[in-house]
Amino acid sequence: MAVVELRARWDGLVPGSARLADELVARYVDRNRRAYRDYYLDVVLTALDSLIQLATDPASVRLAAWFHRAVHEPGGTAAGDAESSARLAEELLPQYGVPPIRIAEVARLIRLTGDLAAPPPDSYAPPRRDANGDVLLDAVNAILAADPSRYAVHTAEVRRDAGERRTALERRYDEVRELLDGHLYRTQLARQRLSPVARINLESELALLDSELPAPWRGWQQAALTATATFNAIAAAIVAIAASGASWQVPALEDEVGWPPVVLAAAALFSAPVLFRCARSAGQRSRLIAGTVLATAVTGLLIAWAQLPRTNQAVGVGLRVPLLISALLLFVLAGAAALVASLLRTRAARYLPSRNLGQQLAWLVVPAAVALALLLIIQPLARNYVLSTNERVEDSGRPAGKAAPSTVDGTVAWVSKSVRGSGAEEAIGTRYGIAIPRQTGVIEMLDAATGDLRWRYSRSDSDEKPTIVATGNGDHVLAEFDDIGYLLLDADTGERKAAWPGRTRDYVLHQADPLLTGERVARGSDKLRGVDPDGDERWTFEPGRCTGIGAVATTDTVVTFLGRSCGEDSDEMAGLDLESGKKLWSKDTGDNYRRPVVVAGVVVVAESGGDSDVPAALTAIEPRTGEIRWRWPVPRDWACRTLLNAAGRYLIVVDCPTARKFENGRTLVTAIDATTGRTAWQTAAPVSPRMKVTVTADGRVISLSLGDNACWANVISRTGFRQVRLPTGISCSRDARAIGNLVLTSGPDTVIALR
Repeated sequence: MAVVELRARWDGLVPGSARLADELVARYVDRNRRAYRDYYLDVVLTALDSLIQLATDPASVRLAAWFHRAVHEPGGTAAGDAESSARLAEELLPQYGVPPIRIAEVARLIRLTGDLAAPPPDSYAPPRRDANGDVLLDAVNAILAADPSRYAVHTAEVRRDAGERRTALERRYDEVRELLDGHLYRTQLARQRLSPVARINLESELALLDSELPAPWRGWQQAALTATATFNAIAAAIVAIAASGASWQVPALEDEVGWPPVVLAAAALFSAPVLFRCARSAGQRSRLIAGTVLATAVTGLLIAWAQLPRTNQAVGVGLRVPLLISALLLFVLAGAAALVASLLRTRAARYLPSRNLGQQLAWLVVPAAVALALLLIIQPLARNYVLSTNERVEDSGRPAGKAAPSTVDGTVAWVSKSVRGSGAEEAIGTRYGIAIPRQTGVIEMLDAATGDLRWRYSRSDSDEKPTIVATGNGDHVLAEFDDIGYLLLDADTGERKAAWPGRTRDYVLHQADPLLTGERVARGSDKLRGVDPDGDERWTFEPGRCTGIGAVATTDTVVTFLGRSCGEDSDEMAGLDLESGKKLWSKDTGDNYRRPVVVAGVVVVAESGGDSDVPAALTAIEPRTGEIRWRWPVPRDWACRTLLNAAGRYLIVVDCPTARKFENGRTLVTAIDATTGRTAWQTAAPVSPRMKVTVTADGRVISLSLGDNACWANVISRTGFRQVRLPTGISCSRDARAIGNLVLTSGPDTVIALR
C-alpha cells in the first residue's frame, strides 16, 4: 500500500513518464537496499509539500527530491550517492522530454544533497539566496524531525549500512555533533516547524551513540579543567594558611596586618565547590562567577605586588610575601580553569560519559600534580625568593693576596677594622683569604696579605652570627644561619652557589672537608651522610637503633665510631667508602677509642685510660682496612687534656708532664711522626697547661698570657720555648688563631695578624 501511495505522488510530475516512476520506486524498495528506503522518500516528499511554495522552480525541486538517493551504495558517502544520482537524472530525464535547462537544475540540486550540514548559527549569511536548494535540503533533512520511532529505525539502518560497527558509530557521532553545532534548516518555515523535534531526535541519538561508543578517554579535558579549578583553589587556601603564620617583612613590625592571608584562605576554600559547579556548566551565570573569581584574584595579586616591602641592609622580606603571591597565582589559575571549562562546554557536552578512564585519571593526576607543584615548585621558589631578595654581596674586586708566615717577632703584619663584634678565634682559612662571621648576619672575607676587605656577604633576614667552615679544599665557605640553614658561598667572590635543601637545616656537621653530616633521631637510628658541597646527599649510613655516631674522613674513607646505648651489641668502629658509603670493614671497640684526628692519611685515636681523661695510648688506624699501623703509649704521669692536633705529617700532642695537674705550671709538647709512630721532638715550657693554644701548620704551639701589664705570646716549637711581648691593643683575654702559618689575634673590634 505504501508503494502505491508513493507511486501516486509522481503522477503529473512528468507527462508520459510512468515507466520512469516505476523504475525510481523500484530503486527505493529494492530488497537489497538497507537504508534510504521508500518510507524515507515518503518523509522527504511529505515535507516538500509543505515547503514547495518557497521554491522558484517547484518541478525541478520535486524531480531532485525523487532522484537524490535513487542511487545508493552500501557503505558509500552522501557525496558519492548524490553524484551518481545526478548522473542518473542526466541520463534518464532527456528520454522523457524534460528540457535541458531543467535537467541541469535538477542535477545541480541533487549534487547539493551531498553535504547536508548547514553553516554554524553565528556564520550563516549566504551571499545570495538559493530558494530551490534551501527547500530541497530542508525537505531532505526533514527525516531528522520524523516520529521518534521512525527516526530510530532510519538511523539504525544508516549505521548498519555504513559498514564496520565501530567505524559507523564514530562517523555518525561526528555527523550528529556537526549537525547540532549548526543550523538544521535553511528556511525560516522549516526552522519553525521542524527544528525543535529534530534537535530532540538528534540529542537522543547522540546520547545513544555515546552509550554504545567505547569512550575510555572522552571528556578528560573537561575533567582536567574542573579538577584544576577545584584543587588549585584548595591549594591556594593551604598556601594562604601557611602565609598567615609568616611575617611580611623582617624584622616583623609589631602592627603588621595579619588578616589578608586569612581572608584569602577563606575565600579560596569557599570558592572550591563554587568553581567546581561553574566548570561543569555552560550557563552565563557560571561564566560570570568564574570570571569574577578570576578578576578578584588578579586584583589581589596586583595589590600584593604593589605592597612589597622595600628591602635594605636592615629590612628584608618575610616568607609571607612569596607564599601570599603563590596563593594568589593558584587562585588565578583556579578561576581561569573554571572559566575556560565553562566556555568550552556545549549543550552536547552533557552527553559525555559520566565516568571513564580518561576522566578518572584526570581527577587522580591533577591533584597529584598540584601537590607536587606545592612541594617541588612553590616551596623551593618561595624559599629561593626569600634567600635571593634578602642577601647582598659587596665585592671590592681586590685579588686575593698570599700571606707571609708569622714568625711572631712582636710586631704586627696588619690590622683589619672591618669585623666589628668578631674576633680572630672565629676566623677560618680559605684559598682566597680569611673569612670571619659577624653578629649581624654578615660574613667578611679579608685579604690574608693585607687584612683589607675583599667581599662582604650580608642577610637582611638574620641578625645572628652565622657558623662558618671552609670546604671544597678552601674554594667555598659553608655558612649556617639560624632559621635559614646552610648556604654555600664562593670563597673568591662571596656569591651564593647553593642553598642546602630545607630538610638539612638541623643536620650536624661532623667534618667540613670532606663533608660529613649527621642527623640525631629521638627514636630509631641516628644517621650519617656523605654530602656534596651543594647539599646533595651521596649516601646515608644508618647503623641501627640506640646508636650514636662519631666520624672523621680522609680523602677516600670515612671512619665511624658507633656507641650503643641499648641492646647487647658492643661499641663498634667501621670504615666506609667516602664516595659510595659502602662498608669496608668493622670491628668491636668497647668504649676504647676517642678523640679521632686525621693526620697524614691515617686516623689517630686516643685509647681510653679508664676513669682518667688521659688516654692509655695513641693508636694510628689504617682507614681503608681498619688495621693498626702503630701504637704510641702515653706516659702514665701525664695528667692534663692531651690535646691532639695535626700539623703536616706530625701529630702534635699537648699535655702536662706530671700527675699533679692542679699544681702543674708546665706544658709539654710532643710531635709524633704519623707515618711511623715515632717521637720526632719534644719540648717542655713553663706555661700553664690550662691556657688555650693554637697550632700552626709547621707545628708551633702558641698561646697568649698576660704579664707585667703586657700581652705575651708563648711559642713552643721544635727549637724550644720563647716568649714575645706583643704590641699594645692586642687582647690577651681572647684566643689566638692559626690559619696555616699565619697567627691571628684580636683587639677591640679588630683582627690583628702577627708578623
